[in-house]
Amino acid sequence: MAEIMLTSGTGFEGYEVVGYLGFVNGQTAVGSRLFQDLPANIAEMSSQESSTFTSKLQQVSESALEKLCEITKAKGANAVIGVALNYTDFSSNSVGTVASGTAVRIKKIDNSSHTIKNELYVTNYYNKLIPRPVKVVLKGEHGKVKISPIFYNYNSDEIKVVRADIELTNYFDEKLILQGIDFVFEKNNVTVLEADFVECKLPEKDIKIIKEAKIYIRKYVSSRGIMVCNDIPIDIKMTMQSFEGLKQKRGLDAVERYKSDGSTWLCNCGYINAAGDEECIICGRKESELRKVFSFNYEGMVNRMKTKNNAIEIKDVLMEYIKEIDSKYRMELLEIMESALQYEKTRGNMKETVIEKIERVFEGN
Repeated sequence: MAEIMLTSGTGFEGYEVVGYLGFVNGQTAVGSRLFQDLPANIAEMSSQESSTFTSKLQQVSESALEKLCEITKAKGANAVIGVALNYTDFSSNSVGTVASGTAVRIKKIDNSSHTIKNELYVTNYYNKLIPRPVKVVLKGEHGKVKISPIFYNYNSDEIKVVRADIELTNYFDEKLILQGIDFVFEKNNVTVLEADFVECKLPEKDIKIIKEAKIYIRKYVSSRGIMVCNDIPIDIKMTMQSFEGLKQKRGLDAVERYKSDGSTWLCNCGYINAAGDEECIICGRKESELRKVFSFNYEGMVNRMKTKNNAIEIKDVLMEYIKEIDSKYRMELLEIMESALQYEKTRGNMKETVIEKIERVFEGN
């Protein structure tokens, strides 16, 4: 019975069920001789008689469990879950014992292979035609931490290796600088470059508390030779919530909302194009697909909203402009406001969240 694990529950701590092999049971009967010399009323049993009867039932129960294990082993299982023992009366004062359950195969969970992972969008960028860092992946396993950045390769150039410094910031605003790390790529000539993982000096326990990553490229090697990068990258200015929403809607390389002042236009990739450029020089996005024409100055409305204290006051500003807003956006804006007013009753001030959602409506982010 030592080879088969038994439980009345649904599983074993430290193990996982990898196969269910069906219902099994083992049966044993106690003959009538055991009862011939016992009193008719069980309450009249002597201490010795009661002990004899209990001992015999214990033996029968163990015998039923042994048979259960034999049947379970024959099925190719190594454990039984939901084990139950039942006693059944037969004729001529005999008693039957049935041990039943579900035969399963289990295996020990290997905690040593547990992997901790954290993926972070890079919060700075270069607005030039060079490999753009867009994401950092941190992975902890066997007590060691490895890091791999992902780059956006606009020209699908053959990028062999990138040397970069990485700045990681945790929720306590403490920074760790990883300097001069060389990242190698197995695949080249692709739009999205995933670097091989490199071991780094970060405690495994700190992986989950890292909130931000910035990458500073020092140099890289392409089919054209060694390219040195002395430019200072641009930090994003929006909140992380808006930044993540922007990428989900506009692409992994998106870092800015589209804007135009008539003489230039700012692409989602962060490059400033001349008014006459129909496509972005860096990423190829078409301005016509980014631009939305509104019949009123929504930026003026949003600026007024930012001076208010809460969702109730922001709604008052919205209602002043509501008739000027394109009809297809009115319902969405009103739903945002009604939701914010409800949440503000239980969650506190919703001002920043409301303004972010309103900006997304107009800016397509």
